[in-house]
Amino acid sequence: MKRMRLWVINSLIGLSLYIAGINMTSCSDYLDADKYFNEMTFLDSVFQRQELVDQYIRGAAGLLPNEGNLWTTAPMPFQGASDENFTSWNDDRHAAIKFLLDEITPFSGYFNNWGTYYQGIRKANIVLARINEVPDISDIDRRDYMGRCYFLRGYFYYLLLQQYGPVPILPETIISVDANTEDMTYERNTYDECIDYICQSMKNAEEYLPQKRESSTEVSIPTKGAAMATVSRVLLYAASPWYNGNKFYSDWLTSDGRPFISQTADNSRWGKAAVAAKRIIDTGLYKLYTTPKESDTPALPANVPSDNFPNGAGDIDPLRSYAYIFNGELPVLLNPEFIYSCSPLTAGDSPLWIATPTFLGGGNGLNLTQDIVDAYRMKDGHDINESSDEYPYPGSDEIYKAIGSGYSFSGYQLQGNTAKMYANREMRFYTSIGFCHSFWPGTSYTGSESVKNIEVTYYADGNAQPAQNYPDDYNRTGYTCKKYIHPEDNMKQTSAVRSKSFPIFRYAETLLNYAEALNEIEGSYTDTETGITVTRNTSEIKAAFNQIRFRAGLPGITDSELNSQTKVRELIKRERQVEFMCEGRRYHDLRRWGTDAMTAYNKPIRGMNVSAKLNNRQGYYTITTLSDKLTRRTFSYKNYFWPIPKSVLNKNSKLVQNPEW
Repeated sequence: MKRMRLWVINSLIGLSLYIAGINMTSCSDYLDADKYFNEMTFLDSVFQRQELVDQYIRGAAGLLPNEGNLWTTAPMPFQGASDENFTSWNDDRHAAIKFLLDEITPFSGYFNNWGTYYQGIRKANIVLARINEVPDISDIDRRDYMGRCYFLRGYFYYLLLQQYGPVPILPETIISVDANTEDMTYERNTYDECIDYICQSMKNAEEYLPQKRESSTEVSIPTKGAAMATVSRVLLYAASPWYNGNKFYSDWLTSDGRPFISQTADNSRWGKAAVAAKRIIDTGLYKLYTTPKESDTPALPANVPSDNFPNGAGDIDPLRSYAYIFNGELPVLLNPEFIYSCSPLTAGDSPLWIATPTFLGGGNGLNLTQDIVDAYRMKDGHDINESSDEYPYPGSDEIYKAIGSGYSFSGYQLQGNTAKMYANREMRFYTSIGFCHSFWPGTSYTGSESVKNIEVTYYADGNAQPAQNYPDDYNRTGYTCKKYIHPEDNMKQTSAVRSKSFPIFRYAETLLNYAEALNEIEGSYTDTETGITVTRNTSEIKAAFNQIRFRAGLPGITDSELNSQTKVRELIKRERQVEFMCEGRRYHDLRRWGTDAMTAYNKPIRGMNVSAKLNNRQGYYTITTLSDKLTRRTFSYKNYFWPIPKSVLNKNSKLVQNPEW
């Protein structure tokens, strides 16, 4: 019996390594019996003690990427290769920009996560196959371990899917130890098969995982909600135009002639996505985070309901409510919005470092585009191009002029030198965007340098210019991301930087997933498993969408807007763009929506004219098309998926490369 178990596990390992394309120096490494015998001996020891099993599972989870490390030495390319931003360096530490500049090939090796993710799948499968061997484990712990491993297996497949598209699904059946190499290679499954497998793994995980974790040391361990949120996200992907009846992929076929991407548009997929989101809503475990109104909370515009949240914004502070989600003010266990999270770096290659000016101890290399800045609305919810008399956006002859007198609200200080184009904007703008004459408190600093309570300027002769020996370390657009920076944070004294939690899944996404899916439903859809029926119910869309708007201090959607499916679709897309700015979601949203990606990427990058000096203020505030070599981005059909590394293809003759790579 023991020998059979070794055969099974050995076969699983060999198969997993081969499909994964994990680097091995030669065929002899692959056939090294001693190597695998040693591993089997190790595993036999592991499954004799609960403590070792726990460590093994944590090791599998350690293969997950830290999704909060967004730009510098990021494990994934998604934020760095978004249309929202670009970095000031084209180097190995910021390799995502190479995707924007069409410098990635199947030979590049950047962001080669294929083998790592399959290692994670392999480890999860081993635990699921052997967990019942552990003698000193309670049923509660066994169930938790199983839930965690089902989650890990599904999540690693989700990570593969979002980067590479459809991938091979490893069989869970026993493979004969006598199987030859060709029999242990598998071709890619279809996109829909991958979605189904991920969802089934997450449903299994949901069955075993607890509803919540009680300890701060366990916040990165998944719960039922994390499994449900994964299902919500992937079903929304599967319903979206690029993966649901997209004719561009009509000739991309499996060996038996089936399309990798479904060629038949199926509206019921929107129903499935809506049900998945509603299941999370109906748990009652999550809600948008808000903090109470304070004495310095600004008055709401007349068109924003003054009812208590969630029916209005009368009792909350919109700026603090949004800011505290990201800047470390709020411990993750006290945040009812977080469903699943991780802890990004707070020093070194952190989101704080890349956004902070050089003279304040940062890298000064994160550039936001004018397009994302302009997506933020005026305080009363109007687009900047359709602003109201009460909260006007200035004309081109006025945008550069200073507001004159500085003032503060919700703990935020707007300097008197601030350009009029940045006045009267919605609260998420001030939380998220760093612009010329922004105030950087950095109050935790206790040294002698003048590096706190600073007004940062991006003029050619401003204080945010690069050090002489690092000429590339300057901001190209005049905008950066301050979303992950606490007022106390100071890179000159990193020991006092607030710890942060990055929301991999948060309830705001659930609400917008639900609103988007409902808006696309034709007729009705009933889920046979739960009995939930969903339709394009405008009251439900309104309730979900308006929570996001009211938390931001903005007016809700109107009944006339709700009557137009096209208008609601536009509003949801823009709300996702702003609400999830620099959270790694935009990259995937643009692609799943179809040609939106072509439109967003294949237009010039604009920003402020940072070559202008302080004495030419009007010249600086002239919206400028950038000609820097770092801004010459391009997007074609191949960019919808990342290329499968050539080293992986060489190990598996049944794998086919992604289209146009």
